[in-house]
Amino acid sequence: MIEIFNLKRDIPFMRFARSTIFFSVAAIVISVVLLATRGLNLGVDFTGGTLMEVGYAQNADIAGIRAQLAAHGHGDAQVQNFGSAREALIRLPVKAGVTSAQLSETVMVILRQADPKVELRRVEFVGPQIGKELFEDGALALLVVAAGIALYLALRFEWRMAVGAIFATAHDIFIVLGVWSFFQWEFSLTVLAAVLAILGYSVNDTVVVFDRIRENFKKTRLTDVAAIMDNAKTATLGRTVITSGTTMLMVLAMLMLGGEVLWGFALCLTIGILVGTYSSVLVASPITMWLGVSREDFIKPVKEESGAVV
Repeated sequence: MIEIFNLKRDIPFMRFARSTIFFSVAAIVISVVLLATRGLNLGVDFTGGTLMEVGYAQNADIAGIRAQLAAHGHGDAQVQNFGSAREALIRLPVKAGVTSAQLSETVMVILRQADPKVELRRVEFVGPQIGKELFEDGALALLVVAAGIALYLALRFEWRMAVGAIFATAHDIFIVLGVWSFFQWEFSLTVLAAVLAILGYSVNDTVVVFDRIRENFKKTRLTDVAAIMDNAKTATLGRTVITSGTTMLMVLAMLMLGGEVLWGFALCLTIGILVGTYSSVLVASPITMWLGVSREDFIKPVKEESGAVV
């Protein structure tokens, strides 16, 4: 790996351990309170609604369609290209006292004001029960992935390091969901996919740091755990910056150029990368140190040979 940092001294990351853990625990508590009181603003994928596919003679003006619908009281409609540039997919949440057929007719009247040639290709209604099942399946997928990651960490590392990594990963997910709850941004299936991606990204970052810490414990005779961890984090700093930086460039490109369809997915990944990088360096290791990890946990005891002749 190309060295982009040639540091003569280790950065004292662990000096700030108490402050970072206090901040992280406070952020988790606030996120849990927000999720318990405000919840998530679930999108049409989870709550049910009407799905319409419309076709145009020319390329569909997605931004224009959104503006038309918003001007007639349908600002909560989701619009995106579907299949080709001439087709658009419109998702509308359930409206009290309005059937799916009535809602689709109203939308077509609005769209034909701007383009009389627009055609309705299909209409589907996603009931609240199906949306509820999707939400439950998504939550189950999140739990299964989290359990699998926890098992992997427990088998790969010493149990104190596994606990630190699991805490850091849970920290990232809670904060991302807490931010979503605070701003009441729409939580859709694409956002759920981003949350699952954050799980893997966060664990990968933490594993790299922990691998170096474990190597340091094995090859050094130092007993200062904080110094050993600082050395490992400083040594992997270049890799962390390169990985996070290049990933962030790609995600920011989606955020700025991907349009409304990818906005939630890209924003969730952006927050997740920032929080995940922070937790890998400043959250996982302090937890591991405070649980009492030491060099002796990684050095195999020498077995005495029985029956040796003196």
